[in-house]
Amino acid sequence: MTDAPKVSPHESSEILMQALPHMLRYDDSTIVVKYGGHAMGGEGEKSFAKDMVLLEQSGVNPVVVHGGGPQIGAMLKKLGIESRFSGGLRITDKATVEIVEMVLAGSINKQLVGAINAQGGRAIGLCGKDGNMVTARKVTRHDEGADGEPPVDLGFVGEPDKIDVTVLEQILGRELIPVLAPVAAAADGETYNVNADTFAGAIAGALGAKRLLFLTDVPGVLDKDKNLIKELKVDQIRELIADGTITGGMIPKVETCIYAVERGVEGVVILDGKIPHAVLIELLTDH
Repeated sequence: MTDAPKVSPHESSEILMQALPHMLRYDDSTIVVKYGGHAMGGEGEKSFAKDMVLLEQSGVNPVVVHGGGPQIGAMLKKLGIESRFSGGLRITDKATVEIVEMVLAGSINKQLVGAINAQGGRAIGLCGKDGNMVTARKVTRHDEGADGEPPVDLGFVGEPDKIDVTVLEQILGRELIPVLAPVAAAADGETYNVNADTFAGAIAGALGAKRLLFLTDVPGVLDKDKNLIKELKVDQIRELIADGTITGGMIPKVETCIYAVERGVEGVVILDGKIPHAVLIELLTDH
């Protein structure tokens, strides 16, 4: 076992001098963080939970939205249910949506609530159904079938239709950290699986969040030479989609970024969630 490297008083003061202006900037602001299922578990989850607690204790109001694709896939496999996808979205029949809700709003949500509480926070687990926070509508954007086959019906896959943040407004600023599972009911009462990125964007927009952070397994948006693009405006994003620079699963992420910015979120950041304390580094340093 090796001792942690010691930080000199001078280095400590430099860190504090860099962090303090950022802390003042975000004081009493709402920050929505989307935490992906790939990043959950182990030391990474512990580091993330500690970040959320430190933010809340510093006067920031963090709201966590989590995914859970790998965990859902593992449970479906255990139960002998095949996972099928179309356009990056899980095809979700009646049996599958029951498993999705059980995993997302149950085991994963409570795992993350427990991790935050273990670091000294007071997290509360919710989903889109609670207080009618998110009312969903069925996703109708599905891929055209090949060779003249009919389009694929995604089943119980939804997208946010109406947002009511009354419940969140009662929680924020009261030393509580809401942890949200992207499961919602439609107006007819049916349960829908909502893409976590889209869910987070809708919540951030409705709250007028100062920042929306996506913790992913990549550094961010890359150019055609695989170099990180550090800053983008909405028009530039659309150009990069059109010329094929932004492709695959990054397209729905940046589309959610555009959605959130157009609804008043000051800035959206895509971060590599594998970097320890990525959220604190982004918000409270010049990096």
